[in-house]
Amino acid sequence: MAVSKAGEFRINIVGCASTGNLASATAAHASAAGLKCLVFMPRSVEDEKIKQASVYGANVVLLDGTYDDVNRLAALAADRHNIGIVNVNLRPYYVEGSKTMGLEIIEQLGWRLPDRIIVPTASGALLSAIYKGIEEAEKIRLIDNSEVAMTCAQPLGCSPIVHAFKKKLNEVIPVRNPSTIVQSLAIGEPGDGYQVLRIVRKTGGTCESATDEEALEAIKMLASCTGIFAEPGGAISVAVLKKLVDQGEIGKDEEVVCCVTGSGLKTIKTTPSAGKIYNVEAKFETLNKLIINTISM
Repeated sequence: MAVSKAGEFRINIVGCASTGNLASATAAHASAAGLKCLVFMPRSVEDEKIKQASVYGANVVLLDGTYDDVNRLAALAADRHNIGIVNVNLRPYYVEGSKTMGLEIIEQLGWRLPDRIIVPTASGALLSAIYKGIEEAEKIRLIDNSEVAMTCAQPLGCSPIVHAFKKKLNEVIPVRNPSTIVQSLAIGEPGDGYQVLRIVRKTGGTCESATDEEALEAIKMLASCTGIFAEPGGAISVAVLKKLVDQGEIGKDEEVVCCVTGSGLKTIKTTPSAGKIYNVEAKFETLNKLIINTISM
């Protein structure tokens, strides 16, 4: 949506500040639109995400520092050089695109809502946008009501919104030095943090964090049980679901949608193996023995 509007406004260069996934999406749409692309990311972003953005022809700028440093510099670049940064000066249209995820949830459930939606949360824009789509769906009578417990999931090493929620604060205190392998959610100063707090409280939802280990375990569980291979930032919604069920916060009869927002192919280096891997010589006798003694047990 944001890239399309950039073309309409005759902006020739688009880009974004990103922890990885938005960079690839922006670069792909810029390529399809015939626009130049300049994406800004922290140097710590996974190599796979850097390569994916560059393969679309985008110019990738890796900066020393946190995502918040990157976001600040991208905003300055947008102002000085007339660059359409999708999550800065084109942000209203970016959110309009994101809200379709809420509409998709409603559609796939047969034009109704689940009891709860758990959203991996970095800046807070996605959770806010999903709920915006839900509210608008009620307004135009696609659904009868907008009652759903919106739930925020963050990594423990960068969970400023969770901290504010649990401390009953009305402001989000920034995390200056995020410490987590969940790089895609490592935004210490979430731009829509206050909005997330408002929505979560309004809908009777909650905010919870998961450790890196819990996120990695959720990757294995999600892949082995559903065939969905997620990155840590995507699987964290499942990690938080398990945690909230174990705590009794979520009832076992509650219908929950977990938003899984990133492919595990982008974070291969941090992905744990689940099944065992065997190396055998190319002889049936050896293979037969392996199957009988190991796999068939």
